Parts: sequence; C-alpha cells; structure tokens
Amino acid sequence: MHYSVLLNEAIDSLNIDENGIYVDATLGYGGHSSLILSKLNKGFLYSFDQDIDAINYSNDRLSKISNSYEIIKSNFVNLKEELKKKNIDKINGIIFDLGVSSPQLDEKDRGFSYHQDSRLDMRMDKDNPLSAYEVVNNYSKNDLIKIFRDYGEEKFAVSIANNILKYREKKNIETTLELVDIIKLSVPERVKREKNPAKKVFQAIRIEVNNELDVLSKALEDAISILKPGGRIVVITFHSLEDRIVKNIFKKYSEVPKDLKILPFVPLEYQPILKLINKDVILPSKKELEENRRSRSAKMRIAERIR
Repeated sequence: MHYSVLLNEAIDSLNIDENGIYVDATLGYGGHSSLILSKLNKGFLYSFDQDIDAINYSNDRLSKISNSYEIIKSNFVNLKEELKKKNIDKINGIIFDLGVSSPQLDEKDRGFSYHQDSRLDMRMDKDNPLSAYEVVNNYSKNDLIKIFRDYGEEKFAVSIANNILKYREKKNIETTLELVDIIKLSVPERVKREKNPAKKVFQAIRIEVNNELDVLSKALEDAISILKPGGRIVVITFHSLEDRIVKNIFKKYSEVPKDLKILPFVPLEYQPILKLINKDVILPSKKELEENRRSRSAKMRIAERIR
C-alpha cells in the first residue's frame, strides 16, 4: 500500500480552515486528500491525478469520509484552467507531493521499476502517447545524454547512451531489465557495488516521459496566483532538481527584487506576496525513515500568501 510521506506535517502546515477550498494537486492513493477531507466542514476539496488506477482507488477511499470533494482527471499543470471551469478562482491551500506512488513502482506492468522485469513504460497517464519505450529506442544519442545529465545528474551519461545505441543496432530494448543490464555494462564496478546504477537513468527517463519539470514550474506559478491571502502552499519533493525549482519560485515571490532593496520605500507592486514558513527544508523524522525507506529523499517547503 502507498505510504504518504510527511503526511501529518504536510497537512498541519496547510493550517486548514474547515470552511475553506483546498487542492491536492497530486491525489495518488489518497493519503493527503483523506486527511484534508476529514478536517473540512463546509469546505471543499479538489484533487488532481491522471492515473486512472489511483483515481478509482482514491474515489472509493474518499467517499467513505465525506462527499465534499471532486477528483479531476488531469495533470496538475492544468489546475488553474480546470478550477476555473468549476467557477473557482481563489483557494485556501494547495499541496503537491511529487513522489511516484508505491503502487506505481510496485506494479510490475507500469514499467517504472528497475527491480522487476516488464515492458518499458513509465507513463503516469496511460493515455500519454510517449512512453519510456519510445525514449529509449527512438531518441538520438545526444538527446539521451542530455536527459540523463539534466534530469538524472548521471556522470556516465555518455557511456550509457553509447551502449544503448550499440544495443539498438541489433534489436529494440523492450524491457526494464534489458535496460538495467545495458546501464550496468556502462558504469565502473565500484558504482555497481555502492547502489543500483539504474536509479538515476530511470528517474531521468520518467521525468522526460511525463514532462515533470516543465509542468511543475507552471503549476507552482499558477497555484501561487490563485492562493488567497493567508492561504498556504506545501510542496514535497524527492530529488534535487524539483527542490531547486520550488526553492527558486518561492524565493522569487518572497523577496524584494535586488535593485529595489536600497529604496527607503518599496512600491506595493514590488513587495513580496509570499512568506516562507520554513527557511530550511523539513525532512522526515527518524521514525518515518525507519518505517518507510522511500521517504529518505523527501524534502518539504511551505509558503504563505501574504497579500
């Protein structure tokens, strides 16, 4: 079953008003949504996901708590437009949990896992025409190197891309473990001894397939724009690229532009619209790390709209 990372800390950080409107941008298997819903009275929750398996499971789970919710099958990049269709232009709080949910990783057929053999896939939305299979078999060497470096921070990107192309001359790469074997051939022995060398490459391909970083930047900007004063945004990330995006966008809206700091009075339109609730990232507790190994890379940032 899916374990929601930093569950209580995240929901406490939202400072829930029981009559407010909240958004869970990443419904998954309903951990955060369930807790938000249980705290609402006349309030309402909108939850977004593009994975039909997660939606069906969570709908069943949430319906047992209350009917003050709606699940929207869409990528969170569309949250502003989708909420507008419901005549919602301001919200009291929003949460993003950017981890891949455990059932997606554990369900062999989804092709996310480098531990189990299945067809290369990695699509969060099963209707997405681009899958890991297309990336691995059709991308050029330079494109593969770029995504492995940019999205996986992979040191051996060139060697891995070279070996993928060499393999492709004989046949297409069909499965996850075929790809893992190619990656293992491409890195030094010491790397294989330390950890599974496929982790970064699989992360990079997953980000490419689901366009995760571009959609995150837009969604954060949109979320901030519809937050009411006093409303909070909570974001849980699982790798440094996502965390950097969140940190930079929060910084942009919580600081006065450098060249205006010298002014005795900063015009209202240049004053910050966000206040950082935590200067440093919040990490899982020792207890949570013991209970759920997958929480070890989680980082949480919180900001509040102040005007």
